[in-house]
Amino acid sequence: MLRHRTRRAAAAVTALAATVLLASGCGVTRGPQSSNLTMLIPNSPGGGYDQTGRAAVAVMENGDITGGSFEVTNVIGAGGSVAMSRLMNAEGDERTMMTAGLGVVGSLYSFAAPYKLHDATPLAQLIEDQEGVLVPADSPLKTIDDLVQAWRDDPSAIVVGGGSSPGGPDHLFPMQLAGAVGVDPREVNDRYVVYDGGGPLTSALLGNKIDVGFSGVGEFEGQLASGELRLLAVSGDERLDGDGISDAPTLTEAGIDLVFTNWRGVLAPPGISDERRDELIGMLEEMHATPEWQQALEDNGWIDEFKTGDDFDTFLQEQDERVATTLEELELL
Repeated sequence: MLRHRTRRAAAAVTALAATVLLASGCGVTRGPQSSNLTMLIPNSPGGGYDQTGRAAVAVMENGDITGGSFEVTNVIGAGGSVAMSRLMNAEGDERTMMTAGLGVVGSLYSFAAPYKLHDATPLAQLIEDQEGVLVPADSPLKTIDDLVQAWRDDPSAIVVGGGSSPGGPDHLFPMQLAGAVGVDPREVNDRYVVYDGGGPLTSALLGNKIDVGFSGVGEFEGQLASGELRLLAVSGDERLDGDGISDAPTLTEAGIDLVFTNWRGVLAPPGISDERRDELIGMLEEMHATPEWQQALEDNGWIDEFKTGDDFDTFLQEQDERVATTLEELELL
């Protein structure tokens, strides 16, 4: 049970965070005259946070929105908790930002972190993103109905994987899907395997280490287009475009009463000035208004869901409650 591991998990995150801080202390020039910034990414290259953060950075750099350049740093470990530790330890640093989302909310519970996302400085929510139900090309599960029936026959026979810790989107989605089709989510949870982002999850699917994976669709476009993976369904209101993607129905089309979306946004460290917070929000607002960002939304199949400052702060607190409620129902808190 998660609650029995929290003390050891917290110690592990603290130790790992310290190692990362020592290993990656060099980087951009800091100081009041510097216009350079750092964007921390709380997972491995190619993952959803990485795609979103690098897209935002590219638009801001190409449009000279910040007046300087970015160093993009992937801080890997503990489902985003290590990166969050680094952000919180950078209190008062006005030249650092970090991408975050529902997965980091869950990891902070999984690893018993002493803070939540809203304890940093909320800047902006950028997007919402659909999740997908993925299987290897040779899987006997041909449709989402096949998965539902397999769960109903024996939930313990299906190994489920996701690229986020308990409480993150790749974990919440299959639990809510199980509940929506009359399967006890606790039984599905017993067969849930955590992978640290989309890259390791892809390897697990291609290596047949798990039967089905749940994650953001954009992280698997190459494998879906090549036919290495198959997409059984998507979680949003509408189908997505793309080779190996557009034929996958929404859950609603498949007769399942569930719509589920993930989200991603940007934080700054705690303790920055109100003036600097407003400047950083202004940069993100300017980025959001560019044709280049609108094209990035279209290219990645992201849903444009932009909110800033206090509105984003309130949203983060709501998301924290969303995760806590689900983990309590699963008896993981």
